[in-house]
Amino acid sequence: MTRPVVLTGAGGFLGWHVRVLARALRMPEPIVVTRDVLAQPNRLASLISGADRVIHMAGINRGEPSDVAEGNVALARQLTAGLRACGTPPKKVVYANSIQAGNGTPYGDGKATAAVLLAETTRWFGSEFEDVLLPNLFGEHGRPNYNSVIATFCRLLADGGVPQVTGDRELDLLHITDAAAILLGVVDGEAEVPMARRSVTRLAEQLTTFADIYRTGEIPPLGSRFDVRLFNTYRSQLPPAPLPLAKHTDARGGLVEAVKVHGGGGQTFCSSTVPGVTRGQHFHLAKVERFVVVRGDAEICLRRVLHDEVLRFRVSGDEPVIVDMPTMWAHNITNVGDGELTTLFWSNDLFDPVNPDTYPEPV
Repeated sequence: MTRPVVLTGAGGFLGWHVRVLARALRMPEPIVVTRDVLAQPNRLASLISGADRVIHMAGINRGEPSDVAEGNVALARQLTAGLRACGTPPKKVVYANSIQAGNGTPYGDGKATAAVLLAETTRWFGSEFEDVLLPNLFGEHGRPNYNSVIATFCRLLADGGVPQVTGDRELDLLHITDAAAILLGVVDGEAEVPMARRSVTRLAEQLTTFADIYRTGEIPPLGSRFDVRLFNTYRSQLPPAPLPLAKHTDARGGLVEAVKVHGGGGQTFCSSTVPGVTRGQHFHLAKVERFVVVRGDAEICLRRVLHDEVLRFRVSGDEPVIVDMPTMWAHNITNVGDGELTTLFWSNDLFDPVNPDTYPEPV
């Protein structure tokens, strides 16, 4: 039987994505260690004793320099105290470190010292230690002005602002789901990871293009894996909502332009649904997916994974609208009318039965 994965810092940006990926892969629900428990060695030991993997993500990256430097070391010391109190040490301790470790800044030096403490303690107790040096992380639901410059730019654009670049520089970037996969051991930390290198100016320009095109309901060019994930990161800063479609009518009937894609195609399909039946009940990690009801009446429901609030939208083929599914949000569509429901679906990727990027999750 698989023993648990234990997480510190599970409530943060990276922690949420680790929990979502674990859920997508049908792994046992990780055990979450709060800051309060982390400070209590005996309580902590009861949670991490015998665990397959302890992922230490709790950290401090903002504040007074001394607080940042000392805070990351103090959190590592708390974990080592719990390890010493364990009856059975965990098999592996994984540290979410940074490529800035040891760079002479309070944050970098604090992270480096924390890594040394964890390495020495795990070696003494026989646990395996993995020091994961993470680059700049970006992804859905990042906190603007805190987690990354990408989150900040996305929030500005979502609010109708314009990103301003001061002190342009090159960034090594990793999507946060890929970081989560490394920490969970889904991929080998020594293997090549899909990092990208972009200047801050180039990021601002690309995100501005995304915002300008998507504002009309059109899909911007998504020529690479990085582009898709950057676009999904921008979309996560927009509240999910229907977007009306212009309907063109004449003596023959009506016409709406459901999907206009710049520089790509994707896959379009259509379904019929009888009254009272619900489709969906899943989420995607990367796929861009669009629903357009063209006949009948439906209710579309969405819920961010690991959250409780459900958004509900009533839509009708009489007044077609676009509803795009945010990544990492469970969604469904229910026929709430008296007749057959006809829905047009579009996704940016061709369906791959081996890797469908579709994970069961009731709304």
